Amino acid sequence: MFKITKDTTFTFPPLNSAIKHVYDIFMRDFIKVFSSPFTEGNDVVIKTDCEGLEAEQFRITITDDKIDIFCADELGVIYAVLYMSREFLGVDDFWFWAEKEPRKRDMVALASREYTSPPHRVRYRGWFVNDEVCLIGWSDEYPPSREVWETVFETLLRLGGNMVIPGTDLPRTGQHFDIASEMGLYITHHHAEPLGSEMFLRAYPDKNASYDEHPDLFEKLWKESIEKNKDKKIIWTLGFRGQGDAPFWMNDPKYTTSESRAAIIRQVIDRQYELICEKVNDPVCAVYLYGEIAELYDEGVLTFPEKFIKIWSDNGYGKMVVRRRGLHNPRTSALPKNSSSEEKHGLYYHITFHDLQASSHLTLLGNTIEFVNSELDESFKAGADEFLLLNCGNIRPHVYMLSLVAKKWNEGEVNTEQFKDSFMKKYFGDSDAVECYDDYFDACIKYGEYEDDKAGDEIYFHTARRICVDWVKGNEISKGLVFATGEVPLKEQTEFFANKCRKAMDDFSNLIEKCEKLRDELPQGRTFFEDNILFQAKLHLAGARGLYALCRAYEYYDKNDLPRCFTILTGAMEEFNEGVKLLEEGEHDKWKNFYSCDYLTNVRVTVYALDSMRRYIRMISDGPDFFTWYKNCCIPETERKIYLENTQRRTLSDDELTEELNKNLWSRRL
Repeated sequence: MFKITKDTTFTFPPLNSAIKHVYDIFMRDFIKVFSSPFTEGNDVVIKTDCEGLEAEQFRITITDDKIDIFCADELGVIYAVLYMSREFLGVDDFWFWAEKEPRKRDMVALASREYTSPPHRVRYRGWFVNDEVCLIGWSDEYPPSREVWETVFETLLRLGGNMVIPGTDLPRTGQHFDIASEMGLYITHHHAEPLGSEMFLRAYPDKNASYDEHPDLFEKLWKESIEKNKDKKIIWTLGFRGQGDAPFWMNDPKYTTSESRAAIIRQVIDRQYELICEKVNDPVCAVYLYGEIAELYDEGVLTFPEKFIKIWSDNGYGKMVVRRRGLHNPRTSALPKNSSSEEKHGLYYHITFHDLQASSHLTLLGNTIEFVNSELDESFKAGADEFLLLNCGNIRPHVYMLSLVAKKWNEGEVNTEQFKDSFMKKYFGDSDAVECYDDYFDACIKYGEYEDDKAGDEIYFHTARRICVDWVKGNEISKGLVFATGEVPLKEQTEFFANKCRKAMDDFSNLIEKCEKLRDELPQGRTFFEDNILFQAKLHLAGARGLYALCRAYEYYDKNDLPRCFTILTGAMEEFNEGVKLLEEGEHDKWKNFYSCDYLTNVRVTVYALDSMRRYIRMISDGPDFFTWYKNCCIPETERKIYLENTQRRTLSDDELTEELNKNLWSRRL
């Protein structure tokens, strides 16, 4: 047995920036476990650039008196050290996000053995921290601080990731790209920011974003990015989309045919590749078959060099079909077909997505572990296994899904029942917790006909705001909700969502009851359980109750019973405000201000929209004296004709008026 104690010494390879980062991580972990820093010496020796190993691999040899660690390269060293942290010191991969600190120890005994890390199932694997959901605002700095990014990237490396897009369209003054490179990660690029260059309209706001008109300006931006990043580990994304993540012909409408659009895209990509090759030997390049690009590729009018990694994307909800854009929902497969053995394909996969419809940002994806596992299996079988970029937005809400996808990119085959059992026992010490997670997926609203049409938290809050806006405008149909309801009048749209929410209210109420009972019995992990599955169930319930009440309010509006409509709108606002309170309760301890920049689900703005809606209803019916409802609904009939409101009564606030109307019209309970 080899015994690790506070006196065990370690020798690291020369400390470049990446190895210095992992050295500091291991030192912190060692102090947490042994309450003392390690010192330099030859008890544990880590060597790099060792022969006989594949890229990123390491081999650990343990004898009674020594541990030798042989690493293929820089990432091999990083993974080896983090393996020691996890397997020897007991530091969990998600220790920060799951509130799971390692326990103090005096000694760790290790049996003599040899271990060689297996090759990863996917060559390039990592996260797109898209929109930096709740990472913005968590600290006072914008873009997010070094401390935030280092915590995110450490977790990615612990999970075996080696690639990242660190954020979306953040200011060029941010440290995110530099920190990712410092920590040893490959950098890749968003498909709307080819080569990692600045968006054209940010650099030239007074110009039309047309390559035909300004090829020199586009190429200037590309050249600047290439020059800045030529010596870093980069997977170069090539492509040509419009500004703001849209088709380029939105800025250049003269391209009206598939052939003309494909021709200019290919011309741009060839030029981008030519510019890269002037500065970088044998660059790794990728193109995204996303949205309109996938459709042009499927038509056969757009082709790419065989050496490029072709990246296919799911529809935003985990299904490997072309994404819905507005009402255009082709549902065609988004996987390679009959590709040659020389071609390389990869995935851009979402567990969070922003489409202002039914996405998940603060809660788990609505589709199950089994569903995601199956979709990734099918993708790997189709040959899309060279590259896996996971759109995650954040870590804290998505630990369950992030764990699964990391296991997929590391191992390939995953038994979902074993995975779920292992996850629950590791974090909660009780496999019964899996019932709560399974019930969560069952409770999520199914808004459409397809298996993946499962809604996240955005459906309540965005739908509510959309209804309010179209209601005030007098629109007969809310165009933004047709994706779920079809082309039916707003009244029928509200009935559709009321029915969906009624079931969700029952399901999430039952789930919360189950979670609260189990929480009190858990042997460990209660804080994470509360902040994760219980918080998410409560947010869904607050959203469902708020949207249900809003839909009921419209029902009374349609009957021209505006006082009752007003009171229900106040109730809807209060239900949505429960969501705000949940966010605030979730900001305990190190999570202070974590939800302060919830700009996508936007719970607080939904409360504002409901408040504005009830003011509108009062304005058109209770004004201009703002005493009509009180007089007609709350004063005894015998008093109404002689009551002098202007001299005997002040104008009630909206909340006070609601209270009086509720007393006289009906019970507060909805």
